[in-house]
Amino acid sequence: MRLGRAKFVILLVCFSLACTVSQVLAGKKDKENTASSPNDTAQRRALHALNRLTFGPRPGDVQQVMAMGVDQWIDFQLHPKKIDDSALDARLEPLRTLRMSAKEIAEDFPDGQAINQVRNGKRGMPSDPARRAVYQVQLARQEEKREKKEEAVKNAAAAAAPEKISSAPAAKSAMATNAASDGAGTADGSAAGAAMNSTPMSGAANGATATTDSMTSSAANDATVAPAPKPAKLTREEKQQARLHEQQLYADLELQQLPSLPPDERFKKILNMPIDAQVAVADSLRGGKAPALLEGLNPKQKETLLAMNNPVGVVTGELAQAKLLRAIYSQRQFEEVMTDFWFNHFNVFVDKGLDRLMLTSYERDVIRAHALGKFEDLLVATAKSPAMLYYLDNWLSVGPFSAKALGIPEHPSPYVRYQIVKPKAGKSTPGLNENYGRELLELHTLSVNGGYTQRDVTEVAKVFSGWTIDDPAHGGSFKFDLRMHEPGPKYVLGHKIKPKGEDEGLEVLHRLATSPQTAHFISLKLAERFVSDDPPPALVDSMAKTFLKKKGDIREVLDTLFHAPEFWDDATYRAKVKTPLEFVASAVRATGAEIDDAVPLTRQLNNMGMPLYGAQPPTGYSMKADTWVSTSALLNRMNFALALTNGKIKGVKTDAAQLTGSSADPPDANLTLATLETSLIAGGVSQQTHNSITAQIEAARIEAAKKSGTPPKQDNKGKPGDSQRSPDANTMSGLLLGSPEFQRR
Repeated sequence: MRLGRAKFVILLVCFSLACTVSQVLAGKKDKENTASSPNDTAQRRALHALNRLTFGPRPGDVQQVMAMGVDQWIDFQLHPKKIDDSALDARLEPLRTLRMSAKEIAEDFPDGQAINQVRNGKRGMPSDPARRAVYQVQLARQEEKREKKEEAVKNAAAAAAPEKISSAPAAKSAMATNAASDGAGTADGSAAGAAMNSTPMSGAANGATATTDSMTSSAANDATVAPAPKPAKLTREEKQQARLHEQQLYADLELQQLPSLPPDERFKKILNMPIDAQVAVADSLRGGKAPALLEGLNPKQKETLLAMNNPVGVVTGELAQAKLLRAIYSQRQFEEVMTDFWFNHFNVFVDKGLDRLMLTSYERDVIRAHALGKFEDLLVATAKSPAMLYYLDNWLSVGPFSAKALGIPEHPSPYVRYQIVKPKAGKSTPGLNENYGRELLELHTLSVNGGYTQRDVTEVAKVFSGWTIDDPAHGGSFKFDLRMHEPGPKYVLGHKIKPKGEDEGLEVLHRLATSPQTAHFISLKLAERFVSDDPPPALVDSMAKTFLKKKGDIREVLDTLFHAPEFWDDATYRAKVKTPLEFVASAVRATGAEIDDAVPLTRQLNNMGMPLYGAQPPTGYSMKADTWVSTSALLNRMNFALALTNGKIKGVKTDAAQLTGSSADPPDANLTLATLETSLIAGGVSQQTHNSITAQIEAARIEAAKKSGTPPKQDNKGKPGDSQRSPDANTMSGLLLGSPEFQRR
């Protein structure tokens, strides 16, 4: 049974599984098929740990965890530095931007602002040929856009201008016509005259018709030959089109020859091309010619060509690829789960301007580096991160009575008196930005019900005024600017914060990090991620006590969670619905698929409504089921699962036959299905899911027999013979990955 032959079967299964939305949402568990249910408590315990602490088990993982012991395995994951992850490092090696500083990224992969600075002479062109090519192409594209915009404005103005109607007498109009016909008084008189004579005349101009006709007749009898008309001048737009056409012809010829060249020679030739040809090469990378042009190039060369097309896209693209590769291949699975958790908690939106260049460092040096350390250290690191400062606009926040707001020079003259004028009561505080102060209290620490007021938000904003970025466009780091900082004491949550510059912010962060409300809120969010959407209050309270006792040690809080009876309760087994990222990563891990190119997988997440680093609000992506469960969402997941297992996703190779333990499909469909249920969903499937897939297999078998013209054989009990069954391990695997059981962890 091939995928194309069973299209109607797939649609039926999709429909039947989509109808189980309420089952997935509620976490309801039907009676499991005893043929594939875990018979051992240790196996169920190992599977539960893998489902919660990793992005999903791979083939053989359950057995390995059981052999090590679940508690020892959890402790191992809580200390990731003990785990060798060199295999993942090798996969990430070609993604050079992952190891670059924000400053290096800003230099090698300029955004539009940087290109504008070069065009306006505020920034020099790089001398390195590879970097220079990137800048040259972007400058050429900007210039082309500018010319098109100017031409569009010019054309719009011409179209909007009213027609000029001459008010001169008829005789004067006739004289003007005759003069134009003779070519007098104009540099292009012949062409103008021809145009005038070929255009019907109306109004006062008709009075000159007889005169014009007589002159034309006289000219016809004259033996003198009129001079040849001069060619009409090309407009700016026509010249540009002609130039682009010539460039395209040249570029097409060059592009046809480039792939045949050795990689180094090809790259060198592109760098030495005229700018117009480089633009054509960059444009071609948007289409199907990219693989041929990139074939054989080393990582730096590939990045350069891709950056010629879209510099910032290289950075964000490699960041997204790395996130998926880490989730799928890292041996330090729990560290990756926690990195994802904390990034979502301290969310930064990738498309907020310069954050595209800052996120790599933010995730690497701020989030991952503190994912299992002290919460206060993580909180301070995020507060000082240029990515967070830029995302929530705190880098622009100026205290209303600061030296900068009052216009006091940086180095005031001792001979000049400066008058400080306080704003009137009720007036808004100019320059003070409350975004970070509000999210710090509401989302990062105390929670929306944490007992703070609007006055606290404003006071916190004053505390963090002056926390800014040193030269953000060039990848600068955190800087405290005293001239932007609001002077005087502040009052936060009933505490007086004495004036002490940058240390005011550190004091507020310390108070928030050690607050009982913060301890409860962080514990609640961790329990929601690892236990259920509505975790037991007693568990949250126990975690919060550990949080306060261990001074916010995240590893200790998680250790309390994983050794709590509530974590292992039967009610928590498969009680969490996977987010799209968790679903895609777990599906690839479960099938043992090999990824040659992670970009198509990132596009799949876009289709599922979870583009990586693409959550625009500070809340990040929801971890709760109701956000991700709907009929359309489950159908999208089913489509992905079937595409994955049938090899329809570029850059990803799967072999479902390996999961059945055979190089070819076994002759019996039920045996194939039972084997796949064990390998893909180690904890077993419900009887409803098993029967649904079995029914579809039978329907497909009957359809295949009808198309072949061979009636289905039956055994002596009137049931279809096994020889007539046409199991397809790929399609069965896809259906199982799309099942309600696999949607939950």
